[in-house]
Formats: sequence, structure tokens, C-alpha cells
Amino acid sequence: MNVNQALRLIAGIMILISLALTYFVHANWVFFTLFIAANLIQSAFTKWCPMMTILRKSGLQD
Repeated sequence: MNVNQALRLIAGIMILISLALTYFVHANWVFFTLFIAANLIQSAFTKWCPMMTILRKSGLQD
């Protein structure tokens, strides 16, 4: 698994978790979903994502 695949997997899992928390726990968890979306949009423009840095430091290859 490379960095891009891992990033997509983590983003998808985090979105599903945040949506489940929004539905089952409290409606304010939707802001976590918005935070994830904002990070994805920001990374599209800047070509930098904090999670990619963490994944590279953990040993995943590009």
C-alpha cells in the first residue's frame, strides 16, 4: 500500500466514523466531517496534507 492509497482509506474511514457519530451521538459531530472535507480541499490546492507527512514518516512509500 502506498501513501495515496492509505490516505484515501483513512479519509474514508474517518468520514464514516464522523457520520456515525453525528447520527448516533450528537449532531455537532458533523463539524468533524467538515474538518475532514476542508483538509481534503486544502490538500488539493497546496499538494500538502498533514496525514501524508505522518504516513511517510511511518515508512510508507510514494
